[in-house]
Amino acid sequence: MKVLLPFFLFFNLSVYGQLKDSKELTYTEFIGYVKKYHPLVKSANLQISAAQANLMMARGSFDPKIEVDFEQKQFKDKEYYSILNSSFKIPTWYGIEIKAGFDNNDGIYLNPQNVTPNQGLTSLGIAIPVAQGLLINQRMADLRKAKVKLKLSQAERNLECVQVIYEASIAYFNWKRNFNEVQLYQQYLANANIRYQGVSKLIEQGDKPAIDSTEAGIVVRNRMLSLEESQLKLAKSKLELSNFLWLENNIPFELQDAIIPDENLDATISETLLMNNLMLENTSLENHPKINLLNSKIEILDIDRKLKANMLLPKIDLAYSYLSEPTYFDNCRLQDYKVGMNFYFPLFLRKERGGLQLAKYKLQETKFELDLERVQLKNKIKAQQTEISSLDKQRRLINQLVSDNSTMLNSEERLFTFGESSIFLINSRENNLIASQLSKLAIENRYFESNASLFRIMGVL
Repeated sequence: MKVLLPFFLFFNLSVYGQLKDSKELTYTEFIGYVKKYHPLVKSANLQISAAQANLMMARGSFDPKIEVDFEQKQFKDKEYYSILNSSFKIPTWYGIEIKAGFDNNDGIYLNPQNVTPNQGLTSLGIAIPVAQGLLINQRMADLRKAKVKLKLSQAERNLECVQVIYEASIAYFNWKRNFNEVQLYQQYLANANIRYQGVSKLIEQGDKPAIDSTEAGIVVRNRMLSLEESQLKLAKSKLELSNFLWLENNIPFELQDAIIPDENLDATISETLLMNNLMLENTSLENHPKINLLNSKIEILDIDRKLKANMLLPKIDLAYSYLSEPTYFDNCRLQDYKVGMNFYFPLFLRKERGGLQLAKYKLQETKFELDLERVQLKNKIKAQQTEISSLDKQRRLINQLVSDNSTMLNSEERLFTFGESSIFLINSRENNLIASQLSKLAIENRYFESNASLFRIMGVL
């Protein structure tokens, strides 16, 4: 029996010592790489740039404009006509347009209404929509919607970034779980090999029957099979994790074998995802990206509703221009002018009334969606917080189970040294310990994933 002493001295030694030269990739570092370099995060940031470009386009509707129209006809040494019409227009916010112009026309076949003085004719005037288009018009609506879409794009960007971080976190947690499983099976494979060697020596000495060698060998092969399967899962999880690892200039980064996961993930995940703030009972949803997104949609739809309502008014455009020769501006003649009026009004307004009703329905539908989203978010947050609390209790219970099974295994080993136990009983105790340790890894993984799910639901970057 003295031969077994070295075996029991080394039976429960861990193989983690081989990792002392490994490089640890903490969860905080990993999420930092994802936030800074992942292509989908960069793509989400482009949405804000696109919204800013769209806002610039909408503001372009209010840019001053210079227009020049020149036409001349010469035939058989005769100047039929020469027509020059130029203008400078300044659009303003309330649909009012200020216009300055210069016309210089001549020719033997010129239309009489286009005849101007020899030095040309200048004009300075204003165009005012007195009903439809005064308080709101298409270019005003486009600019207002572009400003709201900038806020909407920021909310969409936050939601997309949160989703990427969530998926990256799940990949990281799976990598850590599979890594720990590999370490676990490596440890117990080493134990099984030591046990097999010890039993073989006892059989040689005649202290144990030969069948014990077969049983110990079965355990070794089972451990090898389990280790091979866990190594396969680890390799796949590392490749999945590599999908989220990028460097500058869109260079993908492949996870090396020497890199190991965060050993103190409990503290790191709480710090990185701000779990202490997320676990508060009275959590405000006013700054939630989904709420901001729906509020922005409601603002846009309300602008459309106001525009459609404005279409019910008659279209009445009034224009006035003061006319003068360039040299006569010092001597104003108010009797020289040009006025105009444009009136348009459909009798039944069926198109306009139908458009207004559709705009109201879309607005009401989005408001219903907002009310539903508020309730769903509140319930999802509460359910996720409850799940995290429950999993935390389960972790404490499984830790106690692991400790109890470890005690039972150690006790069985001591009985074996006195010849009061068997390899079968030791294997049974060890299998129970391994099962409890695997359950511990599974519950820890669920706990980490539950924290990430709460982070995704809250949508807080």
